[in-house]
Formats: sequence, structure tokens, C-alpha cells
Amino acid sequence: MDSVEFARLVVSSMPFASALQIDVTDLTPQQVTATMAWAQERCTTAGILHGGALMAFADTVGAVCAVANLPQGASTSTIESKTNFFRAVRDGTVTATSLPLHVGRTTIVVQTDLTDDNGKLVARVTQTQAVLAPK
Repeated sequence: MDSVEFARLVVSSMPFASALQIDVTDLTPQQVTATMAWAQERCTTAGILHGGALMAFADTVGAVCAVANLPQGASTSTIESKTNFFRAVRDGTVTATSLPLHVGRTTIVVQTDLTDDNGKLVARVTQTQAVLAPK
């Protein structure tokens, strides 16, 4: 199984992420890239993609980035997330690019940038993932 297939398996194990139809297109420990299409059922008023959908997208892709940096047998859980929104998304596809900022023994900090079809920054999410020891 290659790394993208592995990432898609991770996403498919999360029912809410599957409902968002997140597609991981690239996965290395240094960067994860994924897409999520605009859809009416993910919108707030005026056909604008809901901030909660964007945050869930970023959280999922950030978690995949954390998983790619975990020690053997460990798991992860988001313990903090901070989002800045910069522009609305009214159509098209949003691309997430997640980079690890810190990979430690007990936490992994990931930054996820969300961009629109024109490459414009939609949101930036910084999250901290706990490194959970194997049971």
C-alpha cells in the first residue's frame, strides 16, 4: 500500500471526514495535500462554504500529517486548534496543505493552509496533536 492509499484509508476510517469527501492527493511526513469540493450541503447563507466544514477539513488533513509523523504503534488526537479565516469560498475546490511545525515525543504541531482554485489563502489552521502511546 502506498502512502496516498494509506492516507485515504485513514480518512475513510473517520465517518465525518468521509462525508466531507476529502481526497488526499499527496502524503509524506513533511507535507500532506488534499482537496474538498464546494457543495451546497456544506454551506452557510448565500452559498458560502461553512467555516465548520473548512475547520473539519483542515483538522482531518492535519491529523493525517500527524499520523505520518507518529512513532510506530502510537495514535493521535487533536488537543488544540486555531483558525484564521481570510476569504469566502462560493464554488470550486479547496486545497489543504499541512506541514509539521514541531514533531515531539508528546505533541505534534501542524499548520494547514486552505487555498481556493485561484491559489488565494482561504484560512490558516494551526493545531496541536497529542501523541498517544500504544496500549
